[in-house]
Amino acid sequence: MKNPVLGVLSFLLEKILMFAKPKCTSVADKNGNMYETLVYKRGDLLEVPRTLFVHFGIYLGNNRVAHLIPDILPFLTCKKESVEKVVTNKRLIAGVLAKKASVRVDKVQDFAYGANILINAMDRHFQNNPLSNDEVAKRAEKLVGTTTYSLLWDNCEHFVTYCRYGTHVSLQTEKFCDTVKKIIRDQRSVLISAAVGIVLTLCVGVGPLTTLPSFLFTFTLWMAS
Repeated sequence: MKNPVLGVLSFLLEKILMFAKPKCTSVADKNGNMYETLVYKRGDLLEVPRTLFVHFGIYLGNNRVAHLIPDILPFLTCKKESVEKVVTNKRLIAGVLAKKASVRVDKVQDFAYGANILINAMDRHFQNNPLSNDEVAKRAEKLVGTTTYSLLWDNCEHFVTYCRYGTHVSLQTEKFCDTVKKIIRDQRSVLISAAVGIVLTLCVGVGPLTTLPSFLFTFTLWMAS
């Protein structure tokens, strides 16, 4: 005969385990890439390394990320259902050229676009401590909407550094500008530019579209070096 006490205890244990079982915190994109949203906290700075650049966003909680992204569509239409769709490469490139962007809120998997996500990796590059996570998230939420865009002076990194550290900077831009300065200061660039100009002149001939631009470019590099 089954012990009723053991039956009750078994029933209670089953219910306790059911409620104690952790909820699913994984989300997947259309390609099957998985992201564990449990490790993200509201106000975290999410970083997505890509081939040529790094994309940044602020985690708002509930699988939502605020990020600044070039986008021409919000300036061409008021249709909410069209604007809220994931930004395509064509929309992005058009936004870069038109210097138009928006701070928008997307799902983690749409923000990551198949890449791995780093959390608060920029903290080690800043001497000042980050703001409180709640303040970071509130700053990001206040900036949601259309805005201007500059590849060097007002990009996604400027957005997140302002939200998290209270300073409007881009380490990627600074690194790029330092590289350009090194190239300009290197006198070998002058010689290479002059050689290219001579080759173009010999191949195409002397003309205002070949000789003059080559001369001006080489002269500019020489004066700046």
